[in-house]
Amino acid sequence: QVRLVESGGGLVQAGESLRLSCEASGSIPRFNVMAWARQAPGKQREMVASINGAGSARYAKSVLGRSTISRDNAEKNRVYLQMTNLKPEDTAVYSCNLVNLQSTNETFWGQGTQVTVSS
Repeated sequence: QVRLVESGGGLVQAGESLRLSCEASGSIPRFNVMAWARQAPGKQREMVASINGAGSARYAKSVLGRSTISRDNAEKNRVYLQMTNLKPEDTAVYSCNLVNLQSTNETFWGQGTQVTVSS
């Protein structure tokens, strides 16, 4: 079992920056992808960014150029999401997830952290 704990959410004004952190613990699969997703009220969950163990990252078009996902090289069970130039439409609950690449459909999720961007 893998436990994911997010931190770093909060209330910011449009144009400001925020850094989210996620720490995984437990029986972490050796080969995995860590990612951030978000869900705004009344909307479907959206994948924001993902990063594999080699550091290769992908981003949703909605955050491309404004966000950077990274992993702690020393402890690859930590992932970060740096968001800049935040917009009110970025308001959502941001959740960290870990996908086990060695097992079909095994994905672990954190509880999420609220990000609210005021205009």
